Amino acid sequence: MAPTRRPGDPSSRLRIEIRGAVQGVGFRPFVYRLAKELSLAGWVGNDNRGVTIEIEGSPGSVDEFLRRLPLERPPASVIAGIVHTGIAPTLATTFTIEPSTEDGAKIAEILPDLATCPACIAEVLDARDRRHRYPFTNCTHCGPRFSIVVGLPYDRSRTTMAGFAMCPKCTAEYASPDDRRFHAQPNACPDCGPRLALWDGAGEALAEGDAALSAAAVALREGAIVAVKGLGGFHLMVDARDDEAVSRLRARKARWAKPLAVMAYGLDEAKLLGVVSEDEAIALASQEAPIVLLERLPGCGLAQGVAPGNPRLGVMLAATPLHHLLLGATGFPLVATSGNLSEEPICIDEREAVSRLCGIADRFLVHDRPIARHVDDSVAAVVSGRLRLVRRARGFAPRPIALPASGPTVLAVGAHLKNVVALSVERRAVVSQHIGDMETLEAQVAFERVIGDLVAMYDAPPVAIAHDLHPDYASTRWAQRSGLPLVGVQHHHAHLASCLADNQAEGPALGIVWDGTGFGTDNTVWGGEFLLGDAASVTRVAHLRPFRLPGGEAAVREPRRSALGLLVAAFGVDALSWDDLAPVASFSSRQRAVIAAALSGDTNSPWTTSAGRLFDGIAAITGMGERSEFEGQAAMALEFAVDPAVRDAYPLAGSSDANPSVLDWGPLLSSVVDDVRRRTPPGTIAARFHNALVAAIVGVAEKAGCDTVALSGGCFQNRVLTERALAALTASGFTVLLHRQVPPNDGGIALGQLAVASRRLASLP
Repeated sequence: MAPTRRPGDPSSRLRIEIRGAVQGVGFRPFVYRLAKELSLAGWVGNDNRGVTIEIEGSPGSVDEFLRRLPLERPPASVIAGIVHTGIAPTLATTFTIEPSTEDGAKIAEILPDLATCPACIAEVLDARDRRHRYPFTNCTHCGPRFSIVVGLPYDRSRTTMAGFAMCPKCTAEYASPDDRRFHAQPNACPDCGPRLALWDGAGEALAEGDAALSAAAVALREGAIVAVKGLGGFHLMVDARDDEAVSRLRARKARWAKPLAVMAYGLDEAKLLGVVSEDEAIALASQEAPIVLLERLPGCGLAQGVAPGNPRLGVMLAATPLHHLLLGATGFPLVATSGNLSEEPICIDEREAVSRLCGIADRFLVHDRPIARHVDDSVAAVVSGRLRLVRRARGFAPRPIALPASGPTVLAVGAHLKNVVALSVERRAVVSQHIGDMETLEAQVAFERVIGDLVAMYDAPPVAIAHDLHPDYASTRWAQRSGLPLVGVQHHHAHLASCLADNQAEGPALGIVWDGTGFGTDNTVWGGEFLLGDAASVTRVAHLRPFRLPGGEAAVREPRRSALGLLVAAFGVDALSWDDLAPVASFSSRQRAVIAAALSGDTNSPWTTSAGRLFDGIAAITGMGERSEFEGQAAMALEFAVDPAVRDAYPLAGSSDANPSVLDWGPLLSSVVDDVRRRTPPGTIAARFHNALVAAIVGVAEKAGCDTVALSGGCFQNRVLTERALAALTASGFTVLLHRQVPPNDGGIALGQLAVASRRLASLP
């Protein structure tokens, strides 16, 4: 809209409303400096909606201000929209920064926690600086945000820093628009801010301040396990080179095989651990600072127990001054795994940590800045040249994702595993941080806390709840107890809708949704689905051939059970005598008889089309593991085994007369068994299996008659499968959608539930 001027007016005046992540990032001082540079008058202020500006001056200067505003914005800010209207000039002569107000609906975006910027690190390492070795140094460009905010608009009084009165020097920085700490809400220094302490395993103080940090470093060098309170919770840290210390951590945490993340001081140190591409280097050093999955370097010096049997390492860089100082003091990489027992949320309070982690940690490095909410480390991998999330938390949550249209406020409660919830606020989906598997009471308490947190933060009580169709999911049961109108969303439809929303695509698309478990509309367990449609509706056009899972959920931890279900489905119960195959031999003859009876009598042996369980079964038959400590372990082994030189494929084709089409893996399985008996290298078997899946994907896509294909579900965390499917589909002329802002696994389900529920509610009279 052009500025409004009346004949004879010496100036023009605009009112500008900016929406997005524009609070707590130095936006107001940026506006102030730009206005002063252009000799403009007016004011800027925060409110519940974002930032509002009134600007007045010569028409040319006002136009220049509008042009430069989005181009020169602070690097951590995200502008979702700018609306400006001409208003009557007031002949103002000064420009001011106004106090925040609580005007309007609470729609301002809360910024994620950001890794420490180079300027702050330089101060921490400068012996002449007053913040030398101060572990809580930050500015408007970095530091805690989401983990400390308790209300909107984002001001210090609405953060967990409210209890720390700033000293005169910090106050002067905070009040000066020309200082990079102007209105940096966590601003602090050694004289007035949070302080460190080192406690023993019983919570008794051993040291304070810088001495606590030095003593923690000594403990790590001596092989101790130290629980470290960071931004969004506790890490359990130990020398990543020390086999005995890593083994002790695994034993105490009861985490026997799942890979442990490693923290390196900086990019140079990370390059000593793994192969770091240009894209991976950018991701590691970004303000989001996620754990990035890298190809492990041979002879990198890490303990074998960090990631046993895994050619990849999860590596992150020190993202806070505290971690910079700790890594600098030890001089070696540290395991930095979540401070919890398996399946529980991470600890955020130091006394809670002592209670829950006393049997794991030898020392506790704590501080007195409260954490408002738990925020895990994000996990990501570069796939097909782009960073793809595996877990969305620190650095990314709670950045909103655009929805196609504005609608009523809906709460989506996600799935049972890798749970994440989401709240629609106008045209945005505010997606929570990772909550985790809903297997424990602690996780369910965290789930309820996150829901209450989101609703209160945005003052947006939902009018309906979107949930998974599975009746036994803890999230579904919670929704049913809420008393609110419910919108049930089929699991794989939510996956497709999530991928569409993630890409700002309306559809229709062919959704290839492959995962471990999802409750189907026919009351069976789905997981190898081809769904044609959009957020409004889908048609199941194809799926993998069903088979029974002996033991039901037990098959998730025992791939050998999936193998037996596949073998019996393909060859009959006689296959249970084939003890030349590893998964068959792993059961006693009596156990096989029980399994045979269960499969024939429909006892705890649900039907499934699960691609995830197909992966598990093939891995077990190939000798890559009869049992798994964590979901997907066997499938990962199969992926890692792929011989890239092998280009041929096993047979896997859909029936031409069935509706939906059924992809019969029977001939594939027969070929796998033959290859195992011929002692064909596992890498060849794994490659032929992956190639068969890719060929089947392209075959179904060519018959579906839709130019757009969306890949979603946990199986598409598999880099080999994803990259080969993407290449083959693209070569065949399809537009392929992959996840970008949420994971393809169940961590993206809530976004899809919101998209489906919004479409359904919009269609109601």
